[in-house]
Amino acid sequence: MSRALPKYNKRRVTFIGGAAAVALSGTVIAGFALAGETPDSGAKNARTLAGPGTISCPDVRSKLPAVPASAKAEVDRNLTLLNTQIQEANKRLVDTVGQGGPNFVQNAILGPLKDKRVATVNRIATAIGRTAAKPQGLDSLATCTLNAAGTNAGGGAAGKPQAGGNAGNAGNAGNAGNAGNAGNGGNAGNAGNTAAGTITCPDVRSKLPAVPASAKAEVDRNLTLLDTQLREANTRLVNTVGQGGPNFVQNAILGPLKDKRVATVNRIATAIGRTAAKPQGLDSLAACTLTK
Repeated sequence: MSRALPKYNKRRVTFIGGAAAVALSGTVIAGFALAGETPDSGAKNARTLAGPGTISCPDVRSKLPAVPASAKAEVDRNLTLLNTQIQEANKRLVDTVGQGGPNFVQNAILGPLKDKRVATVNRIATAIGRTAAKPQGLDSLATCTLNAAGTNAGGGAAGKPQAGGNAGNAGNAGNAGNAGNAGNGGNAGNAGNTAAGTITCPDVRSKLPAVPASAKAEVDRNLTLLDTQLREANTRLVNTVGQGGPNFVQNAILGPLKDKRVATVNRIATAIGRTAAKPQGLDSLAACTLTK
């Protein structure tokens, strides 16, 4: 003979079902928020309602001068990339809630996002500058802020208030004429072999063709920046031992370093290409590795 389910079991089943419904509704809310970017070309902000806040960036499109017809396709493509990258950054903000230490959002999301935006806005400026006056100072629009609605991802303090217009502009990493420092120079300046390991990068200097005299100063300056950034990355590797999850080094150090190196080697190629054949494929030297 079947027995009736005890009352306390019924209550427990009801509770579990309610919890499942809450969890499901939370997922729907987060997904809805991420998809809710307005489609117009003005200030864009891929909002999230899941608690970690919203990343907001200054609007690039509204700061551009008249875009020559010959540059329009490239400029539009990079503006779209800016929008895509801020959406990805906001998604990552939601997906990494609770990860890392107090500086996780700055180190693993906002910092890399700025590097990509610097690369992209400089690519936009370069495209315009081929047939018109090259706009100056666009990289001042690269820094984004966390407009915190709740807790900061990674357990840090609430983000700073939004400064300037929201522009879902986040850009892809690196390209010709892009600003950005990157450690390199044949693995120069490695911060020793510690328990944290050592970051090493392919040598750029040895892969360059003959550098025209007119480009030498700019090329040397960027090679020095490559060395400097490699030293800084290795120092950061030591200083952040134990922080974050299993992907912390890739996300917060190696990834941003690659973005900066792509920007820098493309700037070197652009400098050479002004008066000689522009070297191709230097960005294949951008990825660095961690040796334990």
